Amino acid sequence: MERLDSIPGFRTVPRTGVIYVTHEATRNGFAYGKADWANLGQGSPETGAIPGAPARVESVTVSAASQQYAPVGGNKDLRQAVANFYNATYRRGKKSQYTADNVSIASGGRLALTRLASALGDINMGHFIPDYTAYEELLSVFKAFTPIPILLRAESGYKITLEDLKEEILGRGLAALLVSNPANPTGQLMAGKELADWCGLARECQCSMIFDEFYSHYIYNAPEAASPKMISAAEFVDDVNQDPIVVVDGLTKNWRYPGWRLSWTLGPKIVIEAIASAGSFLDGGANHPFQNAALPLLDLKNVEAETLAIQKHFGKKRELVLSRLKKMGITADAKPDGAFYIWANLAKLPAPLDDGMNFFRECLKEKTIVVPGVFFDVNPGHRRTQARYKNYCRISFGPEIEKLELGLDAIERVIKKFK
Repeated sequence: MERLDSIPGFRTVPRTGVIYVTHEATRNGFAYGKADWANLGQGSPETGAIPGAPARVESVTVSAASQQYAPVGGNKDLRQAVANFYNATYRRGKKSQYTADNVSIASGGRLALTRLASALGDINMGHFIPDYTAYEELLSVFKAFTPIPILLRAESGYKITLEDLKEEILGRGLAALLVSNPANPTGQLMAGKELADWCGLARECQCSMIFDEFYSHYIYNAPEAASPKMISAAEFVDDVNQDPIVVVDGLTKNWRYPGWRLSWTLGPKIVIEAIASAGSFLDGGANHPFQNAALPLLDLKNVEAETLAIQKHFGKKRELVLSRLKKMGITADAKPDGAFYIWANLAKLPAPLDDGMNFFRECLKEKTIVVPGVFFDVNPGHRRTQARYKNYCRISFGPEIEKLELGLDAIERVIKKFK
């Protein structure tokens, strides 16, 4: 196949992990909606009705006014609704409160992060490995800043101590740090005092912390309760316009509306102004009609009902997948407390299945998709020559239970072939 860089001026742009595996699966007969395929590689949750959740939105009214472009930074009503949600959920009784000026709306999480990246200066920016596959190209395409990897080890449960983090920030001169919380793919979670300490470190070291909180309602370590547990760094901000803390979230995961492509960035007013300026040349603004339709979804009672339903339903799916995988000899180095992925260690499987890419290829033959671990070795510009995580894959429990069981049965068949 001819390479794109054979055409003057262009370069070959790699597919991110989920897009790559879906593309390969499509070449093998996969299509969305096919009953005999299980997509355990998907990065989105099931979008249909689940027990106890509010009714799903099935129609959107398009007003005459919303036929026009929306403001680049988003509709003021939606921006204020986002601010109100964070104030009511995380900042009750605090003097400093978010307003519409602290919120920017974008077309999905990747674009929100792209806007942020384009507004960063000539700095060192820290990121963790393993982490979200799309970070790799995002961190390599912008040349103003230098991405610095921070390794999280299985032996420490994919966590880093506050002292070691401070050493990384000061020793490497980091002016910004990108953090997914809960983490993709390991499902590790920062909350309570630990998260408060990280926010305190951001202030102390004057290092901007960008928290990707797209899975912040998928929390499984709280005891059974009538109200859900939700986490956000916004809870531990002292001054919303001074603290170097930025939060990115949206409807994709926590509200289970990935197709709406609506996200928000929450942070100091001056940062929001900068990323809105970036949006003016990057994308021009988010979908207008869906911004109006999103307003009722941010009602606190609606959010709490949806979140409680998610935690109960996805918690059961987590236990199902962990239990089935364990019986097959596939383990998780650290049990996921958040998100909806198992960071699966394949090292105990017979060769060649102990290699994530081989495992992926064999699963395709049984009409099941997983994501090889090497895609989570975020390596911007491929500066490091040694690839990590070849003995891992990410298995999603985002799909419906029926699809999970179909995929797990397929994985069992794959393993039996090599025993």
